[in-house]
Amino acid sequence: MSTYSYFPGCSLEKMALSYHQSAMQTTNAVGVEMKEIEDWNCCGATTYFHVDELLAYTLVARNLAMAEKAGHDLVAPCSACYKNTYFTSKYLKEDKDLSDHINYALEQDNLKYSGSIEVKHLMEVFVNDVGLEEIKERTTKPLAGLRVAPYYGCQIVRPKKDHEDVENPRFFEELVSSIGADPVDFAYRLRCCGGSLIITSREAALTLVRNLLQNAVDSDADVIATACPLCQTNLEVYQMQVNQEFDTNFSIPIMYFTQLMGIAMGLPKKKLGIGSEFISTDKILTYAKEPA
Repeated sequence: MSTYSYFPGCSLEKMALSYHQSAMQTTNAVGVEMKEIEDWNCCGATTYFHVDELLAYTLVARNLAMAEKAGHDLVAPCSACYKNTYFTSKYLKEDKDLSDHINYALEQDNLKYSGSIEVKHLMEVFVNDVGLEEIKERTTKPLAGLRVAPYYGCQIVRPKKDHEDVENPRFFEELVSSIGADPVDFAYRLRCCGGSLIITSREAALTLVRNLLQNAVDSDADVIATACPLCQTNLEVYQMQVNQEFDTNFSIPIMYFTQLMGIAMGLPKKKLGIGSEFISTDKILTYAKEPA
């Protein structure tokens, strides 16, 4: 069993609890242990780095140091947490002056970060570490015929890896295919959902959400799969407001990719956090069938 230090981030404790639940269930099903970092703290989200960059790096570095102390690579399911943590680790490895400043602050907590671990998004663990073939073998109820719009969002591909095509990534589509579903040609898959703009500029954010939903409908998708709590919230929770604002009638389910994986693996829907959605996922569940 592979073991990782798991950083859930603030969202997965409340509004994205179903993401946390399905992440725990699916990683366990493929023989991966996620050990939650004790006493972890917020990564600063998307705003704190614009308020005090040095303190923001220190916040993230504390989580990194605790993961390194435990001896495991750090895994973040939230795309924003992943981006912040990945870049903090990268910059601390490259910038000795920054590293010295941060580690001086971490001494107050008897911690130090030397950069010996990797930072991974949860999807990377499934695609690269576990492997798509293993996921296929664990799929007992393939979602044949289910048309999935794989929504990367704007953050998960920001850390440019040597082996990744950030302009035209395919790993999400490959993961969807491994559970028997059909990834659709979703042209807006890398576009921003508006993020926290929904608070400061509602009209602009709702326009972005409308465009994403319309593109998914135009792609004849049955469901939009996401890997980010804020993307999930904007696309699902604000569908009614979009309909009111633009006289549309969207009603497309938004699910975490881990929930779709769990369905295909035959895991109980309640343990995957399914049942508390604003938009019913009952139709999606009907695709989970024993192979002929």
